[in-house]
Parts: sequence; C-alpha cells; structure tokens
Amino acid sequence: MSYAVTLIPGDGIGPEVAQATVRAVAATGVGIDWQMAELSADIILRAGEVIPSHVVQSLSATKVALKGPVTTPVAGGFPSVNVALRKRFDLYANVRPVRAMPGVKTRYADVPIDMIIFRENTEDVYSGLEHEVVVDVVESLKIITRRASVRIARAAFRRALRGRRKVTAVHKANIMKLSDGLFLRCCREVAAEHPSIKYEELIVDNAAMQLVMRPETFDVLLLPNLYGDIVSDLAAGLVGGLGLAPGANLGDEFAVFEAVHGSAPDIAGRGLANPTALMLSAVLMLDHLGEPDAAMRLRNAIEAVYREGKPRTSDVGGSASTSEYTSAVIDSLAAPART
Repeated sequence: MSYAVTLIPGDGIGPEVAQATVRAVAATGVGIDWQMAELSADIILRAGEVIPSHVVQSLSATKVALKGPVTTPVAGGFPSVNVALRKRFDLYANVRPVRAMPGVKTRYADVPIDMIIFRENTEDVYSGLEHEVVVDVVESLKIITRRASVRIARAAFRRALRGRRKVTAVHKANIMKLSDGLFLRCCREVAAEHPSIKYEELIVDNAAMQLVMRPETFDVLLLPNLYGDIVSDLAAGLVGGLGLAPGANLGDEFAVFEAVHGSAPDIAGRGLANPTALMLSAVLMLDHLGEPDAAMRLRNAIEAVYREGKPRTSDVGGSASTSEYTSAVIDSLAAPART
C-alpha cells in the first residue's frame, strides 16, 4: 500500500534533513508517494501569502504532510508559517513527545524521562489580535474558548488511555481567572469523563520548576498555546535539545508532522545538520498512517545508533555528516534482516 504525503522541505537545513528522512522512511518498506510542495521565505515573499496556493492544494488532497523548518522573520516581516498552517487546516493539537535518547549526555542522563506534551494550537495570544493603542503602547488579546479547550483536553485524555497514567493541566488561573480559569474548568470536565486516568493541575511557573527538578514525574501535559510553546522547548532541553524533538500538528481531518527546530541558515548546505528530529516526526507520521510496526522499527533504529555512540552529528558530540548518520540509521533498520 502506498500513502500520498505532502513533503514541505522548507529552507535553511530543511531540504537536507527532509532528504535524509525520506531515505530513512523508504528503508522501512512503507510506500510513500511524496508530493513535493516547496515553501521558503523567498517563495512566500514572491507569492505575497504565507501559505501559497500550491501548498494548500497539496495538503488539501493528501491530508498529511511532513514539514521541515521554514525561516520566520523576527519582529517584522510575514507571520509564522506554522501558525498559518495550524489556523488554515484547524490543526488544534500540537503534540510533542519528550523521551530520553540512549547514549546522549544530558544533565538528566540517569532519569527516565518519557512525557507527551499536548499544546492547544489555535488560539490564546497566538490568535494574533494585537494593536498599538497609542504610540509605544501595544495590546495583545488572549483568546480562550470552551470549544478549543475541551477538544485539546479530550485529545490529551484519548492519548492517556493508550498506556499512560496521568494528565497534568498547566495554567495560570490564579492570576488570569477568566481565561485560564475557563481552560481549567474545561480540563476538569473532561477529566471527570475519564476516571481511570489520574488528573492533576499545576500553575505554569511551578510546573517549569518541577520539570527541572523532577522531570520523571510527568506523563501527559495539557497546556494552552503560549505555555505549551515555552514548556515544550524547556522539556526538549531535558533530553538533549530541539535537534532530538519531534512534533505533530493534528486536527480532525489534517495532520502535519514537523521538526520543531529552526532553519539554521548558518550551517545550511554544509552537510552538518542533524535529521533526528524530523526522522522522529516521521515515526509519528507512520503511526498516524496506520503503520505502527514501521514506526517502531524506525524509532528503534534511531535509538540503536545513539546507543552505539557513533556516528553522530556535531550538535550531539560527533563529527558525522548528515548523510553518514542517515546511512547508519538505515543500516540499523536492515540489521535484523541480516541475522
């Protein structure tokens, strides 16, 4: 069986990590009919729209995409591509597994870190409703709705029912009593529908401290958009950084799987990029497509390469090129067939 999937390589190191991931996915034996949809800062500027029509048409047809990083200007320029995609295709759940990688030296090398972050993906201050009230006074509106809060909570609890033990809702309802208060009430209502799953709540600043002090105590985290963005990057730092962090943007109809790191233009085209994050995102994609065996084999192959200690790219203490590392993952995938 072959699956049609939109491939958005992105820019910077995006095309390199995308090519490496396509090679690794092919080695699993799952047939993917990749539909190329080029998207970069230059293409966006020429098209005059954040999501050009060819990207919309491709994803509308395939309903699944694998996406590399796209450069987003800071404090000016066009809006975030990721935010635009989430709004256009109603990708309301940003899901980021955070799991320790064997053999990677971190401050938590001996701690069994294995959590999944569910971040609401469509509203909060990311709604982009801001304006300058008077000169040098800017107001941004934080939007929280029952509909968005309930559906992200249900997504988190559905995942928890698949072998997880606890959901932790993270909030700031002690200060933002209306907005975060509504989010929290919705989480409690959904928790009451799932009595078999332990439910707890943490104020976001306390949650950040507990993640640093006791990361092994977390399982499924449930957060509004802004807190989820910050906390998911913090959690990635516990296991080695964004280069090892996969991500999925899920809706009821569409799904976009992406590496959460940036486009790293300083090393683009030099064969130095680490494709692990996008490969792990492809693991999530394979599972989504109904290929859990292939997903597990790819995940195990990546972990085996790290466990053996080489080859590794420079960001994790090695000197291997993107291609050399990718070949090692592919060899690891093939290894069981040779024995």
